[in-house]
Amino acid sequence: MTGRPSQPVQIIPLTGLPLFNSGDDLATAVTTAMRAQGISAQPGDVFVAAQKIISKVEDRAVRLDDVEISEPARQLAETTGKHPALAELILRESETVMRARPGLIITRHRLGHVAANAGIDASNVDSAEFETVLLWPVDPDASAAQLRAGLEASLGVEIAVIISDSLGRAWRMGTIGTAIGAAGLSPLTDRRGEHDLFGRVLQATLVARADELAAAASLVIGEAAEATPVAIIRGARYIRSEAEGIAATLRPQKEDLFT
Repeated sequence: MTGRPSQPVQIIPLTGLPLFNSGDDLATAVTTAMRAQGISAQPGDVFVAAQKIISKVEDRAVRLDDVEISEPARQLAETTGKHPALAELILRESETVMRARPGLIITRHRLGHVAANAGIDASNVDSAEFETVLLWPVDPDASAAQLRAGLEASLGVEIAVIISDSLGRAWRMGTIGTAIGAAGLSPLTDRRGEHDLFGRVLQATLVARADELAAAASLVIGEAAEATPVAIIRGARYIRSEAEGIAATLRPQKEDLFT
């Protein structure tokens, strides 16, 4: 990647996808929508899929009425005003609760991410009869790899896949598309040892490439009623990888200066 000029990047929203349910074939739905939209895949395309559709097809929806509530969850609910069943699910999905106050729970998710409510969300979940929430996939990297395999088998070209969710950031307002799973690309681009325009050697430049792509895709995926849970990014430069997962982007806890 050293010394090559930038190139145009295209973000293509994939429209016409159905509302997904447990067990649906996501790869088939994506390729069908591509044909209907007249889109042909190109080698190196990055498919970014919203976490919610992955969680839906992997049956990660939970009815709050079905959750058995522990005493720690009742105490957390009392502190924060959250539904006790939601507090229970948050505890189950978390390594630790980092901060809790009325209306807010920040945890370190079992996968290592720091997120509000352990990433559990009820938006865009059909729960007219019973209040239902979605948990993250058990293994988002494996989910990305499975979707990638299905898409490559149908499309006949080598691609990459990112699973994204909207997460907050320390000391910043608002959420941003963030990669929680990836397959086919290195989530980090290490530019240490390269030179800047004036010949200085880069000492600490690690680019969160998967997060950059997830954030770019969120411009068309949206947060509310857009009904566009998949985007294709074309022309992006990244390092192909068959081995690395999103864990590579998580800062080790021993380097945590704030908690």
